[in-house]
Amino acid sequence: MELYIIRHGIAEEKGFNIKDEERKLTPEGRQKIEKVAQRLAKLGLHFDLILTSPLLRARQTAEILIAAKLSSHLEESSYLTPEGNIYNWLAGWLEPKNYASQTHLAIVGHEPDLSQWAEVLLWGEVKARLVLKKAGMIGIKLPETGSPLGRSQMFWLTSPKYLL
Repeated sequence: MELYIIRHGIAEEKGFNIKDEERKLTPEGRQKIEKVAQRLAKLGLHFDLILTSPLLRARQTAEILIAAKLSSHLEESSYLTPEGNIYNWLAGWLEPKNYASQTHLAIVGHEPDLSQWAEVLLWGEVKARLVLKKAGMIGIKLPETGSPLGRSQMFWLTSPKYLL
């Protein structure tokens, strides 16, 4: 399976008058995600499923990917909220019964979680080496059998500026 890890676009700043889960994409963030999504579509990318954090900015990012026809299936996953646990997600989502028919899965979420998840899949531990920019993407190929922890291969790491 190919796993595409996508960070949400530029969102409103944190503040006292807005809850973190209600922070939405800024006009600039929306525009950048739309351009990235269009470029990914031109490259012929398509996801069997997009899983998104339920937080507004991630959900809006995922909806833009859907609008660009990168997938027709979108689901929310509480595992992808900030400080989500990759081990819980793996137990809940990467069981063969859940993704047997999916070869291209995209997840949309938050930092630093997403880059840490990628590192755990690649090296079996967090090394604080990968940086996932807003609207950026990491592509990881998971092994066909056995645990993906420390056994996966990265095939894509793109800052959004290279897709605009």
